[in-house]
Amino acid sequence: MLSEIGVERVYLARGATDLRKSIDGLAVLVKEGFQLDPFSPCLFVFCNRQCDKLKILHWSHNGFWLYYRRLERGRFQWPTEAGSLTVKVSYRELRWLLDGLSLEQRQAHTAVTARTVL
Repeated sequence: MLSEIGVERVYLARGATDLRKSIDGLAVLVKEGFQLDPFSPCLFVFCNRQCDKLKILHWSHNGFWLYYRRLERGRFQWPTEAGSLTVKVSYRELRWLLDGLSLEQRQAHTAVTARTVL
């Protein structure tokens, strides 16, 4: 579903967010907390304290979409380091996070060495 939408940027909210917030609460957080426009063609991604649930806020045409993902096992590799309130990532990096990978990962696979087949 996310691959079908036109998105200019993806912003991750660093640290934990209270996911009891719904569309209006998250939109206010984007506008007042992050100083960003919630009506822009961007994805705003929020994670809970346990790093097992995500919400993604997205404006499309004349209304908001709110995507929700809950992991049954494992945790999202969520950025928590100090700095700005948000981190801008590519759509590809968002897919990595959704698949359980870390943003700090330098490459997707380890190098494979050639083996001689007898």
